[in-house]
Amino acid sequence: MKKKLLLPASLFVLFHLHAQDKKLAEECFKKADYKCAEEQYARLAEKEQIQKYQSEYYDYLGMAQRRLGKTALAFKSYESALKANPMSVSVYANIASLHSQKGNKVKALEYIQKGLQVDDKNADLYLTRSKIYDGQGKKDFAIKDLNQILTFAPDNIYAKTGLANLKKNNGDLDGALKDYNQLIAEKPESLLYNGRADVYFKMKKYKESLADINKAVSIDPKFAQSYITKAFVLFDTAKPKEACENLDKAVALGYEKAVLAEYYTKCIKK
Repeated sequence: MKKKLLLPASLFVLFHLHAQDKKLAEECFKKADYKCAEEQYARLAEKEQIQKYQSEYYDYLGMAQRRLGKTALAFKSYESALKANPMSVSVYANIASLHSQKGNKVKALEYIQKGLQVDDKNADLYLTRSKIYDGQGKKDFAIKDLNQILTFAPDNIYAKTGLANLKKNNGDLDGALKDYNQLIAEKPESLLYNGRADVYFKMKKYKESLADINKAVSIDPKFAQSYITKAFVLFDTAKPKEACENLDKAVALGYEKAVLAEYYTKCIKK
């Protein structure tokens, strides 16, 4: 009788330990302790036998490595995630985003297309492609992708802000400001205040920009992008020390330092 109880008991212990490891990994990621997250998700991915879950662990491992600036390892983790589960849309979105960030737009578009073949209603894929199209000067295609998101997710705030940002990026600052004013009136969120702050920044209205940034931070102190926008304003108003401090805050919250390399050159003491 005791022998029959041994296996279930051992399985229970293993399950409990696995659950603890997973919880620790999630907590590390949530606290922006990406070194810890990398270690935990690598361990989970190596031990996991169920491919679906193994893919998820490799996906999170890639995200942690990306935030640590370990781009080559992040690519490898994402490829391992796809090998474990070729139907994971999240992985396609992440690897496409990373390729786009590193300048390989062709590769990024390839992965986006593959992801859309699995799920043609994934907002992240359309958002990334819209940014690529905008960067390539294909404004109409960029708008089409954002409007496509709104057909299946009419309240998607990223698509709505994306449309406002397209106006901003193409020089229509008044139109972008009008859109942000309307969006904030409907739903005052940190993302929207930060977006309007960037429009004010482009208009050289630094006082209004800082007021919106501070409002965004008061709503969500962990929204890293607000500190980036604030840094831009501070650099433009000849306050490099404060600007660099805000860059550091953004990185501490998980913003990829590699993306900010150009701005960090202004922080080097001469």
